[in-house]
Amino acid sequence: MAVTALRNARSVRDQVSPEEWQKRVDLAACYRLVHLYGMDEMIANHISTRVPGEDNAFLLNPYGLLYEQMHASCFIKVDLEGNTLFNPTDMEINHAGFVIHSAVHKARHDIDCVIHTHTLAGMAVSAMKAGLLPLAQTAMRFIDVAYHDYEGPAIRMDEQERLVNNLGNREVMILRNHGLLATGASIPEAFNNIFRLERACQLQVMTLSCNTELSMPQREIVEETNHLFKPGVRRRLGLLEWPALLCKLDATDPSFRD
Repeated sequence: MAVTALRNARSVRDQVSPEEWQKRVDLAACYRLVHLYGMDEMIANHISTRVPGEDNAFLLNPYGLLYEQMHASCFIKVDLEGNTLFNPTDMEINHAGFVIHSAVHKARHDIDCVIHTHTLAGMAVSAMKAGLLPLAQTAMRFIDVAYHDYEGPAIRMDEQERLVNNLGNREVMILRNHGLLATGASIPEAFNNIFRLERACQLQVMTLSCNTELSMPQREIVEETNHLFKPGVRRRLGLLEWPALLCKLDATDPSFRD
């Protein structure tokens, strides 16, 4: 059940285009899935997506809802300069979320969705000087990972330039002593990237905790494997899984569609 109060009696669905409404449904599903797979941290962190047909606008979560409470009608539309274009709730956005997400959306027009998390495994790997290691096939998906040094809470606009410079043309970034950031050309692809990056971090934490000599694969095998998992080489990762994930959500709590 939706926990936010709409500011007027007219439904959000009636006030946006069909394309934006579908994006809202998928974005709500993404928040619910991040919660379902244990990657949320109460009301902290953020997932954003571009608004179809509005190059300068993206959707961000209202600051105050848990991930399992997100629904299609709750998202706030903002532009890249920080102006609120449409807010159907009585809440506001998280400023740190705007700083990070607007920077990526402004610099990378190939990116549709941005996901930022503070998981235990992600934060643990973010504190390791070695970075992400290609310990198994799951981790080999990301051998070209971006890194961004910690500068405190992301509330200063001047950090944006350094964020996007460090990200470059990569899909994922480890924010040192902070957490993870994953992007995608669509919401399903971004979710797939954060899911796989999180699993790679969990794998690394578990492996290093075993206190035994590690068997590392040959570099050429790692690079060959990584190539096979790049977007579009075999398929766009995340698209095949998305309908099944939506069915999983519908079977337990379809309120994300409200």
